[in-house]
Amino acid sequence: MMMISTKGRYALRVMADLARHSKGGYLPLNEIAQRQDISEKYLEAILKGLVQGGLLVGIRGKGGGYRLTRAPEEYTLGDILRLTEGELAPVACLEAGAPPCPRRENCPTLPVWKGLDRLVRQYFGSITLADLAEGRVP
Repeated sequence: MMMISTKGRYALRVMADLARHSKGGYLPLNEIAQRQDISEKYLEAILKGLVQGGLLVGIRGKGGGYRLTRAPEEYTLGDILRLTEGELAPVACLEAGAPPCPRRENCPTLPVWKGLDRLVRQYFGSITLADLAEGRVP
């Protein structure tokens, strides 16, 4: 069963927090950590990955912190989860770059996994960060 890690779940919470509170400015790490009840050390690791992935910008020093690189409507939950979790494929043979499975032509379960993969991608691709931040998730 596909499991989203703590890192992925926290990344969604942090991104929603930034969408709700930043108003275009930078939010200090300690404020985000306090609101989200995440240790600063763990949060720093999550934020670093989000910055490296281009989803956030971070600056150090007085007045520093983190902010989104684009409008909340321009992110999907799929964008965030793929960055933090890697592939969301339900089975290894559907992961990007996976070697072709020798049983592919005769695998009775492959259509099931393809269908699940399509549903997961469609679902996470249909919800924006703005939807999450504003509580509009169906």
